[in-house]
Amino acid sequence: MAESLTHGRVLKIALPIVISNATVPILGAVDTGVVGQLGLAAPIGAVGIGAIILSGLYWLFGFLRMGTAGLTAQAHGAGQTGEVSAMLSRSLMIGLAAGMVIMALQVPLFWGAFQLSPASPEVESLARDYMRIRIFSAPAAIAIYGITGWLIALERTRAVLVMQVWMNGLNILLDLMFVLHLGWGVEGVAIATFIAEWTGLGLGLWLCRDAFQSPAWKDWPRVFDRARLTRMAAVNSDIMLRSILLEAAFISFLFFGADFGDVTLAANQILLQFLHITAYALDGFAFAAEALVGQALGARNRLRLRRSAYLTSFWGGIVTVGLATSFALFGGTIIDIMTTAPEVQTEARGYLIYMIAAPVVGVGAWMLDGIFIGATRTRDMRNMMAVSFAVYCVALALLMPAFGNHGLWLSLLVLFIARGITLGLRYPALEAQAS
Repeated sequence: MAESLTHGRVLKIALPIVISNATVPILGAVDTGVVGQLGLAAPIGAVGIGAIILSGLYWLFGFLRMGTAGLTAQAHGAGQTGEVSAMLSRSLMIGLAAGMVIMALQVPLFWGAFQLSPASPEVESLARDYMRIRIFSAPAAIAIYGITGWLIALERTRAVLVMQVWMNGLNILLDLMFVLHLGWGVEGVAIATFIAEWTGLGLGLWLCRDAFQSPAWKDWPRVFDRARLTRMAAVNSDIMLRSILLEAAFISFLFFGADFGDVTLAANQILLQFLHITAYALDGFAFAAEALVGQALGARNRLRLRRSAYLTSFWGGIVTVGLATSFALFGGTIIDIMTTAPEVQTEARGYLIYMIAAPVVGVGAWMLDGIFIGATRTRDMRNMMAVSFAVYCVALALLMPAFGNHGLWLSLLVLFIARGITLGLRYPALEAQAS
């Protein structure tokens, strides 16, 4: 008999992810802080730009987490235990292979990155030193996406939390040792991350050890089954295209914001941290939707799918109200903590209303993403993102000339609303799929 769907079950899945996400900005702050102790500006910039470039490269393979979560959850819901183990093998092979390709192409990739984002010769030299070390953990970093998606599909988010806390905790300790005690500078930060990611992969494999106790993980005819590989490729390519469009929207937001001057640009950067907080908080419930909706679809249980969507969205809505209220009450204080520049503080406060509105108008998009990933309705995600991106472009063309930076923020909110509406219109077809 299937485990009942309750509020407690949703929270059991979601809360470890929320806690896990909270460790990510802590690591970034420590990376910056330890090189900041060197008393020079160049190392700070080098670690920052190097981390952004590598994160951007790895992010291109973020589809592996989402695709693995949806397909594994459906196999689990359908009782296909052999396919569950085979999915882990496929994801690991894709992740390791993708990482090795990035390693092999590092020279042209780094060259192209610095053409797009030029830096001073000193910063670029240090950034290259940093990336030349970290790039050798690319296979581990990308394979971890697959492990994470697999664990989420099986509702084992505590294991995801353990893996994340291990990697970030070890990274922080090694940062302090290599940089502050041994004086290795930027290279010390890179070596710390290299060790943390490879040991994180080892821990992840150990956490998935039950999958390797079944012979299905090395049932190569199943693992390399053409139909299953084709479906996985279609799901992953749809998610990648959708994610590229979403990233294009945020990159264009940053570029257009730069046209309004340094103060407004700085204010926008600070306010974007509010969106990151929103994403970190809602991710847990979107991930819960991926697991529960995927399992319900695999079991062809329409009522269970509907209840999964409802319960996860209910808690997403509760979090949204909490975020909006917190931003309204404490947003000004958060801004003052993030910057001591009076002109930037004043400018950021002038746009705080959009941060209060963002969780409310964006919760539909965040939760429906999780629901559609669980159902592997990735073609809908791709197509509706294309429509939403077009709406965003129209909003930019109409609102920015009339309202400046206010128009830019309004356009971003329009994107959130469009994503929620367009995916919402496709939800009945998703539910019908479970019949």
